[in-house]
Order: sequence, then structure tokens, then C-alpha cells
Amino acid sequence: MTDVTTIEESEPVLGIELALLVLLATLWGGSYTFIKLGVATIPPVTLIAGRTLIAGLLLLLIMQWRGVRLPADAATWRRFLFQACLNSVIPWTLIAWAERSVDAGLATILNSTSPIFTFFLTLAIAQQDRPTFRKLFGVVAGMAGICLIIGVQALHGLGEQLIAQIAIVIATVCYAGGAVFSRGFKGLDPMAPAAGSLLCGAAALLPISLVVERPWTIMPSTASLLALLGLAIFSTAIAFVIYFRLIQTLGSVGTTAQAYLRVPIGVALGVLLLGETLSPTAWIGLGCVVIGVAAMTIPARRPAAGST
Repeated sequence: MTDVTTIEESEPVLGIELALLVLLATLWGGSYTFIKLGVATIPPVTLIAGRTLIAGLLLLLIMQWRGVRLPADAATWRRFLFQACLNSVIPWTLIAWAERSVDAGLATILNSTSPIFTFFLTLAIAQQDRPTFRKLFGVVAGMAGICLIIGVQALHGLGEQLIAQIAIVIATVCYAGGAVFSRGFKGLDPMAPAAGSLLCGAAALLPISLVVERPWTIMPSTASLLALLGLAIFSTAIAFVIYFRLIQTLGSVGTTAQAYLRVPIGVALGVLLLGETLSPTAWIGLGCVVIGVAAMTIPARRPAAGST
């Protein structure tokens, strides 16, 4: 089985795919600001349940309009459910909970390390991605960035900030697993796994929201409701369709390359819209993460024809 794991190992990439990669980075970079605004007055599980439900139903309507049907076999729906756990239920809930105490910009940085974990998982599962010196350098630099970002908090003991930051890293590992697993949906219209996994996610989260957070008792602000709609429509429905398309064209690690594009976007939105600031250590960690992820994902220059 051919494993497409990096842009340099794929077939020549069309400009439209790179444009979609930038768009995906923008949509997901903005999701951290949406989440930060949403959890201000909406509990995290309820927020993510609403996000998955609204986005899933929206994609379902678009699929009906296009004449595309969801698969009917149980095996595919079990895969949708597993994909939902990796790509939405677990990571989105962890990030929404963590952003009650962690800034959106910092969450963006920590979550940008997904290509590092995708590389490890691809190497362990597919065993076809050779650990070149550049990729190993990228892994070391990226992991150093994570340690710099959360290391200062560790010195102050196991406080809420540290636990929240670790929760975001766990969410990032889930994203990496989802990127590798989602390659198994080749042959399906990109909207099918997007809608199917979102609807499975909503089915899993809604009962928890009703029992634990009793959403009918909350009084969400207008800003939080608008953030939920933006999160569901732009950062979820549209982003997921793009994501599943790119998984098929760029591969798992190639698609998660949007992580280092997402960092400056997410940090900038947090600074501009939420008035957030980063500590000097976090800025250094940000630099390490960007360098590390870029080293792992930017295509290597090919030798010129006739060169030795």
C-alpha cells in the first residue's frame, strides 16, 4: 500500500491544494478565538456538542442538495464514530475545557505540534516514513518548544494552567491519530466522512451535555452564541470538508502542515481580539515549534536535472 506522508513524497501539488491548505489554517486558527469567546458563558461539553450538531446538520443539508448520500453500512459508521472520537469528541472537549484558563494564542501554539505526533504515529503504524536528519531535527525542535511553553508552569506545581496545557497536548495527539486514521476514507466524497463523523460526535456529546451541564439552565451571551455559530459553520463544517479533501491529496503529515501556518494566525487573533499576551518563554517556544514543524513538512529541494 502506498503511503503518502509528506508533500515532497506526493505527486506534484496543484496550486488549489496549497490555497486550500492556507484556508484551512485560517479557519482552524480562528477556532481558538471562537472557543475562548464561547466558553465564557457556555459550558465546554455543551459548546462542542452544539458545534458538532450544527456543523453536521449543515453538511447533511448540503449533501442532500448535491445528491450525495451517506454510506449505509455499519462498518463505515463505526469508522465514523472512531474518527469522531479522535477528531472532535475528545480533542475539542479538552481544548474547550482548557481554554477556560489558557489563552487562545497559547492553545494555538501547543496544538500546532500535531505534525510531530503525526510523524511518530505514521512511522510506528505505516513504517514507511524514514526518519531523515531534517525530520529528526524538526521533532527535537518541536518537542523543545512544548517543554519551554509548559515547563515554566511545571515549576509552580500541578496547577490548573499546567493541567489545561497538558490537556491541549493530549488533544493534539488525538488530532494526529485522526489524521492517520482518516486516510482510510479514500474513495468517499469528502463531505461524507466530515458529516458522518460530526453527527457521530454530536450523538456522543449531547447526552453528556444534557446530564452533566443541563444546558437549558444557562444564559449564554450574544457574543458566545455568535462564536458558536462561527465555530460550527466556518471552523468546522467548511474546514472539515477541506480537511478530508486534503488528506486524500496531500496525505496525513502534509495536511497537518497547516499547523505551522495556523500558529501566527491564531496568536494574532488572540492578541488583536482578546488582548492576550505571551511570556518571553512562550515566544521562544513558539519559534521552536514553528521551526520544528516547518523542518518536518516543507518540501526538500530536489536536485537539478543533471546534477550529482
